[in-house]
Amino acid sequence: MATRDLLTLLAFSAAVALVACTTTHAAAPASIPAAKVDATLATASGKQTAVFAGGCFWGTQSVFERVKGVVKTTAGYSGGSAKTATYDQVTTETTGHAESVEVVYDPSQITYGQLLRIFFSVAHDPTQLNRQGPDVGTSYRSAIFYVNDEQKHIATGYIAQLDAAKVFPNPIVTEVTPLKGFYRAEDYHQDYALHNPGNPYIQVCDVPKIKALKQQYPELFVEYKGK
Repeated sequence: MATRDLLTLLAFSAAVALVACTTTHAAAPASIPAAKVDATLATASGKQTAVFAGGCFWGTQSVFERVKGVVKTTAGYSGGSAKTATYDQVTTETTGHAESVEVVYDPSQITYGQLLRIFFSVAHDPTQLNRQGPDVGTSYRSAIFYVNDEQKHIATGYIAQLDAAKVFPNPIVTEVTPLKGFYRAEDYHQDYALHNPGNPYIQVCDVPKIKALKQQYPELFVEYKGK
């Protein structure tokens, strides 16, 4: 059973999660600089895809689905094979998968670099190795699964920029790796935070991320009510 499931079931889950998630959020600065190397806004509407892994996909999805220019988000698994892309298998920490979110966005409204800035500043703590807050294991690792060379170039350049500026107190451990496959997670994981607002884990680990997005990037924040 995954750590967050235990947190939900145990009576003292809220207190445990509060300590761990507060520590995670405290590690991120109030804001981080924009990427010096980025794609330019497209002149016409379209659709492009980005895939990010930043710990529990509930929180990552709850952030990106509230970003202006994002057309669709899907919680799923990346890094392993299709035959092991199920929640029960991934949580064994033996499949190579990371809980990920596929972000489909309109490049005429938001750039890949802007998505990265949100990923590094409010979606997760990129300095935690193989964990995020109370969730521990390689399936909760920080990773960027790039779909083309431009994304790879922008992502690696941005990480180098942030590390050189010592934006975080510790080095960034985010993997930048090619996307070999993205596998949609089970239906009940989709929009989980939206559909389970009273879950203690959501309250203490994910709601603060949404608030941080709205506070730090008001020009990019949009309300999300589900599809």
